[in-house]
Amino acid sequence: MNNNLSTTTTTKAGIGISGQVRDLSIMAMFTAIVMIMAFTPFGIIDLPLIKATILHVPVVIGSVVLGPKKGAFLGFLFGATSLFKNITAPSLLSFAFTPTVPVPGLTHGSVWALFICFVPRILVGVTPWLLYTAAKKLLPKMNDAVRFMFLALCGALGAITNTALVMGSIFVVFRNAYATANNIPVDKVLSVILGIVFTNGIPEMLVAAVIVPVVITALIKAHVVSK
Repeated sequence: MNNNLSTTTTTKAGIGISGQVRDLSIMAMFTAIVMIMAFTPFGIIDLPLIKATILHVPVVIGSVVLGPKKGAFLGFLFGATSLFKNITAPSLLSFAFTPTVPVPGLTHGSVWALFICFVPRILVGVTPWLLYTAAKKLLPKMNDAVRFMFLALCGALGAITNTALVMGSIFVVFRNAYATANNIPVDKVLSVILGIVFTNGIPEMLVAAVIVPVVITALIKAHVVSK
């Protein structure tokens, strides 16, 4: 009996170590993907008004596969690369993402830029996990088609989290500065921001809704991650 118990304990320990190694390997892979995408044209696309991005995609995948803590770290990394890009290659809206760029109408930057740069991106690594976890509890025996649908929704939610919180925060915190930077009346800022949300946010959402379920389904079929 003691030998059996010892064998069982050793087996469980081995599975635990194997799982940790797997998670670390996946984490390293997605960290590398975020870094590569951040510093190539594929990850952050410089536009006149804002930097469009698909960097949320590996963050969403990491959130669903690895959990909210590791997902939040990937989101933090997303924010850090965005901060670096806005410092080194500023655009018209960089004052909203880094305090090193003066706010239009002022002689200095704002610490609120760090909130906008990091908090929405960190939440990108959390909200998809919350949705997928809720779905698994609601439908513990979901089939592959239903799982694919929920994974697509996770991708869309991650993109919406990023776009809505970033642009919403800019409207709340930097509405006047945004109007000054774009030479538009303050009462037109909301419509312009909503236009960006639709023109940038919807394509980003659709891209995530396609890539996230395809990648995670492939990982499940390859037995890299569990259902």
